[in-house]
Amino acid sequence: MVSSQNRVFHQPVMAAEVAQFLVADPEGAFLDLTAGGGGHLKALVPRLGSQARLYGLDKDPEAVTRAARALEGAVQLRKIVKAAFGDLVDTVGQFEDKSFSGVLLDLGLSSYQLEDPSRGFSFQQDGPLDMRFDPSIGLSAADLIASLDERSLARLIREYGEERQAARIAKAIVRERRRKVIGTTGRLVEIILSVIKSPHRTKALARVFQAIRIAVNRELDELQRVLPEALEVLSPGGRLAVIAYHSLEDRIVKRFLQQEARGRCICPPGLPVCTCGSHPTIRIITRKVVKPQPDEIRRNPRARSARLRLAEKL
Repeated sequence: MVSSQNRVFHQPVMAAEVAQFLVADPEGAFLDLTAGGGGHLKALVPRLGSQARLYGLDKDPEAVTRAARALEGAVQLRKIVKAAFGDLVDTVGQFEDKSFSGVLLDLGLSSYQLEDPSRGFSFQQDGPLDMRFDPSIGLSAADLIASLDERSLARLIREYGEERQAARIAKAIVRERRRKVIGTTGRLVEIILSVIKSPHRTKALARVFQAIRIAVNRELDELQRVLPEALEVLSPGGRLAVIAYHSLEDRIVKRFLQQEARGRCICPPGLPVCTCGSHPTIRIITRKVVKPQPDEIRRNPRARSARLRLAEKL
């Protein structure tokens, strides 16, 4: 059992900004697609009336438990369920509300996940090389790096981790796995550090672990799938908030919002006016990306890479 002195407390990133922008209708229904520790939903409560409704979902069963515990006593809480946000439309079918005044998507890891060695997300602690948000399904990180050929592994690290030394790292992993199964985070760290020199070691570790985690959980595929579904379940005038933590995620979110704000025009290039009937579906609220304030970064250094974008459904 973890003592109260050592217990990890998750700090929701930009909770004040999310609550400020997301709650346009204090009596509306709100859905957190990445409930985590329940911190963002809890931050909405002071701005909500008693008739508001709160819902959440998360792929991680432990996060569902933590979020429900954090919101005990909130009269607005309706339901928090275990589900992947890529299955949003099907999941909403089990809720009392089918459309929402606000939808939030926080793409970051929680402190609980990072600091639990048994989950294998962090290169700073030794533990099983897992990295699955839902440990009951899919390939683990150990399974993934054991099955990919060297070229595929290098491409994964290069594209998802944006790591320049991807080829060298992949070659070292393949060489070492022939000798012994790579089953722990500590062993993977040793292999990466064997080919990366200072001062680039910490960044290389972070990039490789990020790349493998993204691949294990199919994060970018799920993100591309959920964004149009999130708009589908928003009520007219409802707001979508997305917090991204690296350029791959943020680029997908930015391009999607820009496209929806312009309208999905399919007219041939060169036509003087649009004739396909396309029209904008959203209004972008944050023309410039919102970043954490310096005092939040001091309290929670993990927030430093967060980028918040918001839009309102027309």
